[in-house]
Amino acid sequence: MGMRSERLLETLLLLRAHGRIPSARLAERLGVSAHTVLRDVQFLAAAGVPVYTERGRHGGIALMPDYRTSVAGMSNEEARALFVLLTEQSTGDLGLGEVLGSAVRKVMAALPAPHQDAMDLIGRRVIVDPVRWRRESAPVGGFRTFQEAVFKDRRLRLRYLHGDGELRGHTVDPYGLVDKSGVWYLVADVDGEPRLFSLDRVIGAEVLDEPTRRRAGVELDRLWRELRRRIDEVEAEVWVRRPVLNRFLHRHHADLASPPPEGGLPAVEHDPDWVRVELRFRSVSVARRLLDFGADVEARSPPELRRDLAETAARVADLYVDA
Repeated sequence: MGMRSERLLETLLLLRAHGRIPSARLAERLGVSAHTVLRDVQFLAAAGVPVYTERGRHGGIALMPDYRTSVAGMSNEEARALFVLLTEQSTGDLGLGEVLGSAVRKVMAALPAPHQDAMDLIGRRVIVDPVRWRRESAPVGGFRTFQEAVFKDRRLRLRYLHGDGELRGHTVDPYGLVDKSGVWYLVADVDGEPRLFSLDRVIGAEVLDEPTRRRAGVELDRLWRELRRRIDEVEAEVWVRRPVLNRFLHRHHADLASPPPEGGLPAVEHDPDWVRVELRFRSVSVARRLLDFGADVEARSPPELRRDLAETAARVADLYVDA
C-alpha cells in the first residue's frame, strides 16, 4: 500500500506539472503498466479527485484546471501524521532522513497557527523511536547497492546466509525494497520465482551490468502480498509449563497467533501444570527457538515441526555423547 500511495502522489504531481498526459507516457514515467495507471485514475476519481480521461489523438489523463491541493485544509490528524514522518527510521536507512526532514518542515511552516501549536505540543510530549532494542546489523555496504539495483533496474548477485546456516550465491532480479517492522527485505525473482531476502543476512552484494528481467505486469505490491502469505506459514500448538510461561510469552510475544484472552491461556486437559499456546512462525527453522526452553516447552503440532525439533535436538545430543 505504501508503494501505491507514493505512486498516486507522483501521479498527481505529474498531472499538475504537465497538464494532460497520455496514459502510455504516464505509465512510462511511473514505471508501471498502462492498465495500472488507468486503475489508479479510477481510484483517484472514486476518492473525489477531479481527474478524467479523454480519448483520441490528443487525449490523455488530466486534472480539472481549477484543482489545487492546499495544506490549509489539512486536518489535525493529517498534520500529526506528517510530523511522525520526521522520526521514521526507514527514511534514515535510505539516506533520505535529512531531505525528508527539510521538506516536511517547509510544509509544516505553511500550516495554520493552530496546527503549529499542536505540532509543538506533540514534539514535547511524544517520542517515536522506531529502532528495536536488538536491531540487526545494517546490510553489507549499506543500502546504496540495493538502491542502485532497484532504481536503475539492474540485476544483483548476492551471497546469502540462509536459515539453515548455509551460505549460497544467487543472481536475482529485484522488484523493490520493503521495510517490515524495522527489518529491510529485498523482493526479487530467482529464476522467475519470487523470493524474499532479509538484508541483514546478505554477506555480499554486487550490482551487475545487466538489466533486470522482471515478469511483465508484475509489481512490487502484488509480490509482497504473495510473499507475506507464505511468511507466516507455520501454525503451531505449543504446550508450556506454568513456571516458565511469563518468560516464554515475553520471548515469543511477536509469534502469538492472537492476543491472549482476558481469562488467560487455556490449561491442557487433565494436566493444569501445562498451558496451551497457539503460535505462528515464518518457517520451521525459525521455530527452532522453542528448543531454548528445553523440556519446559513441547510443540504438539504440526508434525513437520515436531520432526525438525526432534532431529535438531538429536544432533545437539550427539555432540555431547561422550560428556
